[in-house]
Amino acid sequence: MAASDDAPISLGEAAALFAPLTRSPGIVLAVSGGPDSTALLWLAAQWHRKLRSKTRPPLAALTVDHGLRPESAREAREVARLARRLGISHKTLRWTGRKPATGLPEAARLARYALLAQAARALGAGHVLTAHTRDDQAETVLMRLTRGSGLTGLGAMRAVTPLVHAPAAESPLLLVRPLLGMPKARLLATLRAAGIGFADDPTNRDPRFTRPRLRTLVAGLEREGLGAARLATLAWRLRRADAAIEVAVDAAQVAVSRRPWTAGIAFEAALFDRLPAEIALRLLGRAVAFAGDAGAGPVALGKLEALLAAVGERRGLLRRTLAGAVVTCRGDEIRVETAPPRRRP
Repeated sequence: MAASDDAPISLGEAAALFAPLTRSPGIVLAVSGGPDSTALLWLAAQWHRKLRSKTRPPLAALTVDHGLRPESAREAREVARLARRLGISHKTLRWTGRKPATGLPEAARLARYALLAQAARALGAGHVLTAHTRDDQAETVLMRLTRGSGLTGLGAMRAVTPLVHAPAAESPLLLVRPLLGMPKARLLATLRAAGIGFADDPTNRDPRFTRPRLRTLVAGLEREGLGAARLATLAWRLRRADAAIEVAVDAAQVAVSRRPWTAGIAFEAALFDRLPAEIALRLLGRAVAFAGDAGAGPVALGKLEALLAAVGERRGLLRRTLAGAVVTCRGDEIRVETAPPRRRP
């Protein structure tokens, strides 16, 4: 029988959540001091204590002090105090330097993950754990809806994803969200049952930022039957569909490519034109990412859709550039190649 959405998380549930990490070379917990990450620290410590010493992976807690609030240093010290009490090593990482005037939440997020990854590598860890919950997943779905994301983006956060892509000889550093299926209310109930306090970050309620506004919106949607659980289920179903589509793109890549991509990308135009639009879009996106500028980042979906439309509506010769790649349509062939360097004025 499923536990209610406001019941504490049992030690048995915690053991099941962390069980896939038993053979990890090392685990790092990202703990800000807020309720979610404090619950993560508590639950991980209880699980870790029950393991046999010979099979117990190293466990450490890291706190990133962004230096954005006067209380942050004190909150980091409180996390360190709780970690010591639980027998977990702890280190505070600081985001130094100038802070941007705009886009602060995103800049802070990128800085946080960079600092966590660097520290985790130094500790020899293989996994970094964050305390994202089902509520966070619902907010992410809404945030990406507002940005016009496609199917992949609306799949929102994954339970396991690479944090750092390592060379082939090394194992990747993985970001793990073991609490992603848990409602926040259960984490709060867990802390209350254990008698553990936590920090309250007022920026989580600041309407100047997107997530607090969406948090209020989710509460309203809940009354209409579209709450966090439904939105998280939607994300899971979209990830499932996304995975199936990627398999179809793999097959299409083999079917319409004139030669292996290591020798340049060339599609049989007649076969490419018969692909379903979503398959053609993703295949074209793969080709642009493969041939283009690796430092350019993901191609905006709207720009990729415009490029596919131009390819589909071509009359004779077509030549377009996108993200460091040049797409040329001539006769029965569609070529995607690295664009030549721009001339300096």
